[in-house]
Amino acid sequence: MKAAWYEKNGEARDVLIYGDIDTPAPGSGEVLVRLHVSGVNPSDYKSRRTRPLNAPKIIPHSDGAGVIEAVGSGVSNTRVGERVWTWNAQWQRPYGTAAQYIALPSEMAVRLPDDTSFDAGACMGIPGLTAFEAVRRLGDIAGKTVLVIGASSVVGHYAAQMAVLKGARVIGTVGSEDKAGHAKEAGVSETINYKTENTAERVKALTHGKGADFIVDMDFSTTSALLREGALASHGIVACYGSNSYDEPSVPFRFFLTSSIQLSFFLIYDLTKAERSNALNGISELLSSGKIKHAIGARFKLNEIIAAHETVEAGKLIGNVVIDCS
Repeated sequence: MKAAWYEKNGEARDVLIYGDIDTPAPGSGEVLVRLHVSGVNPSDYKSRRTRPLNAPKIIPHSDGAGVIEAVGSGVSNTRVGERVWTWNAQWQRPYGTAAQYIALPSEMAVRLPDDTSFDAGACMGIPGLTAFEAVRRLGDIAGKTVLVIGASSVVGHYAAQMAVLKGARVIGTVGSEDKAGHAKEAGVSETINYKTENTAERVKALTHGKGADFIVDMDFSTTSALLREGALASHGIVACYGSNSYDEPSVPFRFFLTSSIQLSFFLIYDLTKAERSNALNGISELLSSGKIKHAIGARFKLNEIIAAHETVEAGKLIGNVVIDCS
């Protein structure tokens, strides 16, 4: 099969290889998926750059969508021909979705509704599940205000939509007018340009001095300062899935204590079994309902994987980056 892989850490154009590799066979409890689309996420290029290799060759990408062509022992033959999307395909595994085929545990290939595109399916593993879990951790948000940090990002775009569907008013931070427009298409009521405006002051102005009831956060290294400045109301919750800096941020304990602020951190690759099951069911319901919008910002061929990775690394694109694998 055709695939892309790397054999050492480094920059995309220095280490990514496109060529032929043996097509995998499904083992016990596994399915063989012929991939139509592979999703590219920031974690993919970060892994390529720095994560130690656990095999001679690493096929990147955790997200993808395609059709099951074969099953291993212990898996019902009725799954053959099923349209599916994948999660954690390359998490602690050497072979991900940047290939024409992937063999992986049956439960990691989730049925894709017939009227949902493979493009959308390839965006669910990391962006969709992260957004769903972040919003879930906020609890009952109907009638409340949710501040989404990076509302035009791929995760933020989904999180904003999911929060709106739960009845929340969503305020989103963005970095440009184009990104503000994209966020508003997701249902964001008001946007704040964090490059030109004081985010905390704008949040307080929009909430009559109270602050947002909840925050969905992609960058705790900067959001921690917003908390001190009053962007979050007392008894508020921050659901955080990332940080641009992994140096230990200063957390003002007394302020957090007296404001009864809750911090909820999670790694989307490492949900509990119950959390994962709940998220998969929730995403399936959302896809079946057709109520969430998907934004494909750029599409590449498999042999253009270097350009795909560099586009994601540049961080300027609005929407998801996908690769056609067929």
